[in-house]
Amino acid sequence: MAPHGRQSNAVGKRNVLKVIKLCFEKYLTKQFLYSLVFDPHRLTFVACCLLLAEVVVNILVIQQVKYTEIDWVAYMQEVEGVLNGTFDYTHLKGDTGPLVYPAGFVYIYTVLYYVTNHGQNIRLAQYIFASLYISLLCLVFRIYMKSKKVPPYVLVLTSCSSYRIHSIFVLRLFNDPVAMVLFYASVNLFLDSKWSLASLLYSMAVSVKMNILLFAPAILLMYLTCLGLKGTLIQLTICASVQILLGMPFILTNPIAYIHGAFNLGRVFLYEWTVNWRFMPEDIFTSLYFHMGLLVLHITLLLFFYNSALTCLQSYATLIGIEKKVRRQLSNRTEKVNMDTASQLLLLPLFTANLIGIACSRSLHYQFYVWYFHSLPYLLWSTHFTSIGRLCILGIIELCWNTFPSTYLSSITLHLCHIIILLGLARSRPTLKLK
Repeated sequence: MAPHGRQSNAVGKRNVLKVIKLCFEKYLTKQFLYSLVFDPHRLTFVACCLLLAEVVVNILVIQQVKYTEIDWVAYMQEVEGVLNGTFDYTHLKGDTGPLVYPAGFVYIYTVLYYVTNHGQNIRLAQYIFASLYISLLCLVFRIYMKSKKVPPYVLVLTSCSSYRIHSIFVLRLFNDPVAMVLFYASVNLFLDSKWSLASLLYSMAVSVKMNILLFAPAILLMYLTCLGLKGTLIQLTICASVQILLGMPFILTNPIAYIHGAFNLGRVFLYEWTVNWRFMPEDIFTSLYFHMGLLVLHITLLLFFYNSALTCLQSYATLIGIEKKVRRQLSNRTEKVNMDTASQLLLLPLFTANLIGIACSRSLHYQFYVWYFHSLPYLLWSTHFTSIGRLCILGIIELCWNTFPSTYLSSITLHLCHIIILLGLARSRPTLKLK
């Protein structure tokens, strides 16, 4: 029996060595390593590695970098006012001013208020926001994996190199990340054709911060092209119902104060915090005519991109119709995999509408960077720019957002980058193709 046992062990060792050799031959080759850097189809493996790295990075940032108080205390004060029984938005205030966010913000930060010992346990709050950051990356990476548009190395560079984004999440605890997590969750559901649940989450994102409304023109067009008028009315009803139900205590108390406070489209921002209009004299910055001009420009740009957005979304509606037919009749997995790239047709109008809104914003503050940071690679890789040009634009935008306080040069440069991206998207419209 002993010789037989030794023979079995030898065979087992040979099998293990054979497997190791096969792994080396398959995965430790120039071709495979090249694909990990440049092939969008390899993004799953790279994304998993990035997520592990980001867990470590966020822990190090929380432990090693000093937390800076900006709005967290004010958030807690505003929540305390509601918990004390005040539902009139005219009386809900914090150190930084009146409450200017919708009801969803109140509920979410009420939970954080209790979990963090009335807002006193900052370190716990930081780890909660680190979890939000990892969740957002999971959602964003899934979008990029489905669209297969951007090479993996770009996501590595953008994820690991942005100090400002990490700061917004774990060193500042702003509400913008909460809204964006809900939004990207809704986008994933839209891509899965789970329309009602997606609309629910989209409206919840709006209830945290109304910058999510910048995506609304594209989403409305998406409803109309993919679902028709009846389906659109159903989804709009879901969106409106969420806002009404969440805001009910405040609406019943003082509806005008709630609507004006939470959805004030005419709010004038403080000049001292502006990132994008530092080169503008303050009297012009606060001028009503300047704000109206930006609104007109915003609408004009949306109309300019309307035909291309309509073409994309109509093509997307056709393709998902074909996919459903294939699922029913053939259950052909190959067709399903190929259909995943149709998501490009849905994402481009969404991200373009948001960029237009940001480019025409009456003011951008530093935390607003998260509104579009994760969509910038997608937009740039939808243009005909060279890879070097795209990376340069990403780097320059990052520098603009990391210049504190903002300067004439940084704000002008940021506008130029936005204009260049929009021009690139405009030039790419006639030859838009799936890759």
